[in-house]
Amino acid sequence: MAGAGNLLHKMKAKVGLGSSASADAGKGKGKTQRSVTHGFHLVKGQSKHGMEDYLVSDITILGGIELGLFAIFDGHLGHDVASYLQVNLFQNILMEPDFWTETEAAIRRAYHTTDKAILDQAMSLGKGGSTAVTAILINAEKLVVANVGDSRAVLSKKGVAIQLSVDHEPSKEKKLIESRGGFVSNLPGDVPRVDGQLAVARAFGDKSLKVHLSSEPDVKSEMIDDNADFIILASDGLWKVMNNQEAVDAVKSIKNAEAAAKYLTDEAVKRKSKDDISCIVVRFQ
Repeated sequence: MAGAGNLLHKMKAKVGLGSSASADAGKGKGKTQRSVTHGFHLVKGQSKHGMEDYLVSDITILGGIELGLFAIFDGHLGHDVASYLQVNLFQNILMEPDFWTETEAAIRRAYHTTDKAILDQAMSLGKGGSTAVTAILINAEKLVVANVGDSRAVLSKKGVAIQLSVDHEPSKEKKLIESRGGFVSNLPGDVPRVDGQLAVARAFGDKSLKVHLSSEPDVKSEMIDDNADFIILASDGLWKVMNNQEAVDAVKSIKNAEAAAKYLTDEAVKRKSKDDISCIVVRFQ
């Protein structure tokens, strides 16, 4: 379920860029000569439906610039929207004409463009939706994180966990949801839900709820300096049972990124997480 070379080849063709160097599947070096490695792991949850998490974990060269493309897509009410995002979201971001000059604004527009395309294809993609957290690493120097929903990105800096994304919980956005004519339920023994259904306040898709939901991403840029250790991206299957600092502490001594991602998913299972769990670790050497 990781975005592979095929996806990147199609992306390069659509955005009109050729590869000036072959991309190593798990390693890259920016202009700073900072080494970047990445790995991922996924575990299906205990629900009766199929796996609904998808991800992209790739480093490639576009127009002579090294790009790390990392994303977690956590689908609900079916996997079709998350699968669509895996193939199309980065492509739409990179097709924005001012991606290189106004990166944050370009990402915001691409999120909205992609959501509109999903809603327009609701007959084929179904009534479900997906959260998303994306991280674009430019020349191993600048990291741009965007998200809708509760999949999360956490940066470790000298061993201290720094959350780069925003958890879009219905209880936090109750006034906005109510201003759109919706409501937030808060039943005993359950989490707050939009219109008594969805446990996140922002998402791609969900056509039947869209009038009360937002697809507006939170976007944050962070410069990667020598104090940066690694990034963790994961679906809420991990974050329901582990806080940010616990996750950082658990893998700070694991130098292999894929082994670190697997350790985190295994630990979430040990802690009785019943949800699908997907995790990416990106390490800076």
